[in-house]
Amino acid sequence: MDILRCKLRDGNILVLREVEAKDAESIIEYVNKVAGETDNLTFGENQFNITLKEERKILIESKKSENSFFLLAIINDRIVGMLTFRGGKRPRTKHVGEFGVSVLKEFWNLGIGKKMIINLIKWAKDNKIKKINLRVRSDNEKAIKLYKNLGFLKEGVITKELFINGKFYDAVAMGYCIE
Repeated sequence: MDILRCKLRDGNILVLREVEAKDAESIIEYVNKVAGETDNLTFGENQFNITLKEERKILIESKKSENSFFLLAIINDRIVGMLTFRGGKRPRTKHVGEFGVSVLKEFWNLGIGKKMIINLIKWAKDNKIKKINLRVRSDNEKAIKLYKNLGFLKEGVITKELFINGKFYDAVAMGYCIE
């Protein structure tokens, strides 16, 4: 994927690009910050326990994989959003995978998540991916609406998928079929 640049509603220039091994430290900082800003992720504050060496290895393996996609959203040399897609490892599941997306709270409502997902769909079409899956907290109506607007369909509900602050939350399974 080429580096993409676009102007956001707030005037900032957004850069979208795939990760590189040198991004490992910045990614760890980003993930630790975003984890403390929302309960919509599968991990919370101080629950992302990956070393710099482990993160570099993950990034290198992701770049080598033909069915993995790791996208950064950057403003003024700072990571403000991230999308990861991992496809199956076996021949029967290489064509399908699941993604997760996050954006720092101060950059919500600028269309960054949408732009990353649109780029994922384009990448998937160019890389023999036939199905993109996701899971989203069932009460995250804004995200569900975004996914539906981008063509994702609700495929089911996973009960008690998350346990946050003493309470269980269901997740909605959604999918996007290519071709």
